[in-house]
Amino acid sequence: MFSPLPIGELGKKQDVLGFLGLVLVQGENKVLEVPLHVIHLDQDDPRKCTARKLHSMGLVQMHDSSFASPRRGFLLDPQTDVVFGPEDRTLAKMGGSLVVLDCSWKKIDHALLEIKGRTKLQSRKLPKLLPANSVSWGKIGRLSSAEALAASLSILGFEEQAMKVLEKFQFGEEFLNLNKEPLLAYSQAGSREDVEIIEGQFFDD
Repeated sequence: MFSPLPIGELGKKQDVLGFLGLVLVQGENKVLEVPLHVIHLDQDDPRKCTARKLHSMGLVQMHDSSFASPRRGFLLDPQTDVVFGPEDRTLAKMGGSLVVLDCSWKKIDHALLEIKGRTKLQSRKLPKLLPANSVSWGKIGRLSSAEALAASLSILGFEEQAMKVLEKFQFGEEFLNLNKEPLLAYSQAGSREDVEIIEGQFFDD
């Protein structure tokens, strides 16, 4: 039989959930914001690292090892064949985390291979988008950590949280302008297969 928590205990539970990055909708088993995590391998220029900036503002939790990453959620993985789709929204709304690997693009293959052997996170890749950051501007798919997290959030239906991530960067508005139509189409797709069809319509190889 279910027994409601005393008010004092309920307050403690809410404090713990807040610490974990879970902002719950009262009376519903879903979250208002997705917990964001970064596995940071310290291979970049600290001055250009978007993950560090997000961490300094309290928007992401940062780990220097995959052993400390969350156990439930999604790992952004450009090597996988599985693209983000509406099928993934249920886990996100139930508190599944979004994890990005912050490392050099030149070393990402080896880093991902190592990390995927240590985690049970579900690998997902983003459909094609244009980066607006100064390091990879215009190179299709080579998004910064901030851009990748924001795009994932948008596709998963967390637009307000996506805006909160992007507004911290000068390139944030340009990223949205460059990808306005594909992001909207991806977020409105009815299935993972539809996302792939839409991707082909916007980015014809």
